[in-house]
Amino acid sequence: MPAASSLRSAMVDAQIAARGVRDPAVLGAMRVVPRERFVPAHLRELAYEDMALPIEAGQTISQPYIVAYMIESAGIARGAHVLEIGAGSGYAAAVMSRIADKVYAVERLAELADRARERMAALGYTNVEIRTRDGIDGWPEAAPFDAILVAAAARSIPERLPWQLAIGGHLVMPVGKRDQQRLVRVTRRATAAFDEACLGDVRFVPLISAHGQA
Repeated sequence: MPAASSLRSAMVDAQIAARGVRDPAVLGAMRVVPRERFVPAHLRELAYEDMALPIEAGQTISQPYIVAYMIESAGIARGAHVLEIGAGSGYAAAVMSRIADKVYAVERLAELADRARERMAALGYTNVEIRTRDGIDGWPEAAPFDAILVAAAARSIPERLPWQLAIGGHLVMPVGKRDQQRLVRVTRRATAAFDEACLGDVRFVPLISAHGQA
């Protein structure tokens, strides 16, 4: 089996760059974060395949292309202050941490949050903070954010999240029902002015809050 670094490079070339992701910072981050460390041991041989994979607690780690596409679409740059809702295994937060100055990640399942923290510590990714809390509320005490990524689908955009963006910041998340979702980008243009754009069709697990599906 080829070395993980070779598989990672091939993944970036064939699955991500070849499909239109161009941001050098995103491509560079995808080349250095070891995805095999964020999936269960028995699935590590599939870590660099073009697919989502099951992880603990009945959840999934997103397809590598989708992770890269969402990060690029959010315009995450060096020095950025970023929030992720639905940290899962921690993979997307780890990728963003190789670009952004600080990543705040929310995960409602304590088992996943604990494992994600352990992975960050083992890899020396010290600029990621993970909390177990209800993602629908965001992280208002750490706002404003240059970018917010949500890794689960809601029927509509949670009303608190766009207000936690900095002016010029982007929120990227899937919106819709389980079988009909679109990836949406919301940009905060001014204090009370927001633009919305559709980035394509996707399929994500539902965003669950303390009150049920968002």
